[in-house]
Amino acid sequence: MKTALIIVDVQNDFCPGGALPVPCGDQVVPVLNRLLIKVKQVNMLVIATRDWHPEDHCSFKSQGGPWPAHCVAGTPGADFHHILYRAYIDHVVSKATARDRETYSGFRGTGLAELLRVLGVSKVIIGGLATDYCVKATALDARRNGFRVYLILDACRAVNINPGDGDKAVEEMKAAGVQVVSTEAPSWGE
Repeated sequence: MKTALIIVDVQNDFCPGGALPVPCGDQVVPVLNRLLIKVKQVNMLVIATRDWHPEDHCSFKSQGGPWPAHCVAGTPGADFHHILYRAYIDHVVSKATARDRETYSGFRGTGLAELLRVLGVSKVIIGGLATDYCVKATALDARRNGFRVYLILDACRAVNINPGDGDKAVEEMKAAGVQVVSTEAPSWGE
């Protein structure tokens, strides 16, 4: 059973100092870097998703959406965090690229499910930003597409617009069959 690591949206705009920072979002980077070293030792496939918005994306407040402009394609805010071990990433999946369509999931309109199937992947482990938005949507869509899914809880951070949103997202993922693990006690069957 082939496994892939999916790193969700660890981009500058979602880290402190960015346009739409996740509280303590940069704290996932050292955790993910340690994990990247470990998974590359066993030749695990690594995929990174990213928001890659046009300047007039429908999710932006200027277009009537809920969010400040963020992760505009080609800008420094859309780059992966500068200390993330980018050289370990095998594939980058850009999402929310259409001006009139919002998507939080790395699977929506990206061909990610097909890519994983072609590469023989049946199991994914997921970490990144943010637990209650893009991580949750990606994990749930991975389950809908028939993959076994493991959420690495210590490699995620939540926005928590409403207190407890991150915890609720984890419970929703568990209810959908996502197994929650940590880097300290991995149990995804490396």
